[in-house]
Amino acid sequence: MSLRVTIIALLALLAGCADKGLQIDREHVSKSQDSRIQYVIIHYTSENLPRSLEILTHGEVSAHYLIGDQPATIYQLVDENRRAWHAGQSEWQGRTWLNSTSIGIELVNQGYRETPSGKIWYPYPDAQIDALIALLKDITRRQGITPEHILGHSDIAPQRKVDPGPLFPWKKLADAGLIPWPKPGEIARRLGELDGQLPSAGWFQQQLARHGYAVPLNGVLDEKTRNVIAAFQMRFRPQRFDGEPDLETAALLLAVPTS
Repeated sequence: MSLRVTIIALLALLAGCADKGLQIDREHVSKSQDSRIQYVIIHYTSENLPRSLEILTHGEVSAHYLIGDQPATIYQLVDENRRAWHAGQSEWQGRTWLNSTSIGIELVNQGYRETPSGKIWYPYPDAQIDALIALLKDITRRQGITPEHILGHSDIAPQRKVDPGPLFPWKKLADAGLIPWPKPGEIARRLGELDGQLPSAGWFQQQLARHGYAVPLNGVLDEKTRNVIAAFQMRFRPQRFDGEPDLETAALLLAVPTS
């Protein structure tokens, strides 16, 4: 065989390999796996719908979903398999920087306005919350996300964030079976156990850490600890979220189920 014929034959062989592309056998699937997505984080946008869409599609932050207020349209902005930039510096149960392991949902809501008498918070339309619940049920079913992993931005970043705020109806999510909530009578029972004795700052820190919050464990009721207490209160007792440890907050810490 001449050199020319040999070269042609080799080129033909290489071309045939290239046409086939990379060959991967996918018949053997490991049972030891789950979704990379472990959390859903709920936010408000602090803006109206047009501005929210502009920021979340052309700005430096993003979210997987945005839910409008009027009407309650669900917009998917980022594929669930890709990382969105919504959580920032964050921590839950010792895991940090949750962008990589979470789905972010933004709700069109102005948040609050400052007045001489304090913050005035904006409510959430019922239709918007109904759309959120439907979306959460779909996501948790597909991704296998557990109830204690549906969180607010204020839960994972209590030193710098307050969204979705005290008017976000967490109880509706609990009624839909999406998040943990104290059983009827459990708070009263826990108050009885406390017997009027307010636990120490260190006790509050330990209980908040048990729930998943990033909190100092120094036994001191400092500003960071108060911020975490306020985040917990905002979620489970929004009528008063001043960050002050009290008996009802202590009872709630004992009554809210954890994994």
